[in-house]
Amino acid sequence: MQKGKKRKLRPAQHQRKPGVESTMKPEPVYDNPEVRGNGKLKDKVAFITGGDSGIGRAIAVLFAKEGADVVIVYLSEHGDAKDTKAIVEETYGRQCYLIPGDVSKESFCISAAKRAIKKFGRVDVLVNNAGVHFEADTLTELKTDNLLTTFKTNIFSFFWLTKALLPYMADGSSIINTASVTAYRGSWHLLDYSATKGAVISFTRSLSANLADKGIRVNAVAPGPIWTPLILSSFKPGDVATFGSDTPLKRHGEPVEVAPCYLFLACNEDSSYITGQVLHPNGGDIING
Repeated sequence: MQKGKKRKLRPAQHQRKPGVESTMKPEPVYDNPEVRGNGKLKDKVAFITGGDSGIGRAIAVLFAKEGADVVIVYLSEHGDAKDTKAIVEETYGRQCYLIPGDVSKESFCISAAKRAIKKFGRVDVLVNNAGVHFEADTLTELKTDNLLTTFKTNIFSFFWLTKALLPYMADGSSIINTASVTAYRGSWHLLDYSATKGAVISFTRSLSANLADKGIRVNAVAPGPIWTPLILSSFKPGDVATFGSDTPLKRHGEPVEVAPCYLFLACNEDSSYITGQVLHPNGGDIING
């Protein structure tokens, strides 16, 4: 990452967790109406955690544009979830099934999987995307409760949901896990978050080998600084104002700029020979891996 003085890109602001997209200034860009769908996911069923807002919303909208019905799992942001459902159904004419609840609990993950299967009978694309982080300037300031919540949400839920949905995924299905640039370069104030994202990379590579004989591809996307409610609800207002300005592109990314990575990995016609890999929409951050 490039060093130097950070440039203010937007108003300083903060929200309580988990954050609400509709009150962000400016609101994230989740769709480009000028780009038309091509039926790449026609009649597929996609299961997306954290799909109410941010990157998850952009994925849900793009998948619907490409012909998929979507299941959205989210914590408690009912307004954002209803807005996403309206976009999927009214703008792109696909079904959107909302399941609110806490993916940091295994019992809920199992229940959500059962509800999705009862509704659609199968899952063709699983996007493990839900995530949380808490700032801690030093290791001694890292609270155990926050540490456990971060691991349960960011990596344990990936295991629990994948395990519950695998019996209903067939040859040609795709699993896509959301990692982060911090898995590769670390983050001095997000120690536990970075550790979970490193675990996501290892989980992705290991599971891809485990499921290769079943014809199920497993890949990951490792975004850089993307403008989402997670940012406002995690960082100090001053840091929010300059968020992303230290990348080579000198700005944050928008969710609409990340979602095509997920579409590429979900589409068998585009990525049939790709498994165990990671895509890096990160504004030019130089990393290894």
